[in-house]
Amino acid sequence: MKRAFLSLPQPRRCPGKSGVWLAARLGAQTAFIGKVGADAFGRYLNEVLAENKVDVSGMAVDADHPTTMAVVSVDATGERDFSFYRSANADVMLCKEDISDEALKAAKIVHFGSVSLTADPSRTATLDAAARAKKLGATITYDPNYRANLWKNKEDAIGAQMKAPLPLVDILKVSDEELPLLTGTTDCESGTAQLAQNGIRLIFVTLGANGVFYRFGENTGHVAGVPCKVGDTNGAGDTFFGAALSKLCKEDLNTLTADKLEGILAFANKAASITTSRRGAIPAMPTLTEVEG
Repeated sequence: MKRAFLSLPQPRRCPGKSGVWLAARLGAQTAFIGKVGADAFGRYLNEVLAENKVDVSGMAVDADHPTTMAVVSVDATGERDFSFYRSANADVMLCKEDISDEALKAAKIVHFGSVSLTADPSRTATLDAAARAKKLGATITYDPNYRANLWKNKEDAIGAQMKAPLPLVDILKVSDEELPLLTGTTDCESGTAQLAQNGIRLIFVTLGANGVFYRFGENTGHVAGVPCKVGDTNGAGDTFFGAALSKLCKEDLNTLTADKLEGILAFANKAASITTSRRGAIPAMPTLTEVEG
């Protein structure tokens, strides 16, 4: 039986890329591939994932480079700001050889984010793994996040790198902040139509408190958000996508209906609302009982 969800984002001492953890918590069989340093931070990340039933057999350890650090500060409204401590760190050293065909063959969904694309060798490793997985029949999912202090300049980030994986992608999640960076428009209808020209079958535009806009082939729609008192927005996007993928991994995109999709998105919106109402990211993420209750 295939593993439901294999995640390729770079590990870091920060709860941001935690969708794989949330998907595991919601019942999906998940695995994580990445590289950490032989230090306390790397051991901590490995232990947290393993304790939460994420398969970490694909986690490589680099004895020569430290685990990347990211510090998230949150203002009075719950909005976050990122500071990265990352220069030739372990996650950047992820190589093609670190990602086996066996791991990719075992996955129904292979997921990655754009932080993996900021530098080589991890950039080449991530794109190569996504291309291999696509050929092996996996569904490819992508979550581009623009973090200015990880890139030399915006033009290189967006034009050359963040857009590069789009022809490989089956399911894409962008925020309302990232949509204009990738398409030049804030309009969800025209922006997602532009992105869909890459062959992307399912696109989500998360709208914060306003929920999510989706494009599924020629069909578009909106699913309202779940109101909450904001504690911390960190992790909301990862919660949304992790929750959505925990359901979509059990579906066939060829037979998925709009009604079923909207039910999945309502589930993901509720999960994201619960995370947003609490402080922290991984500690704030809900259980299946909480989301379904």
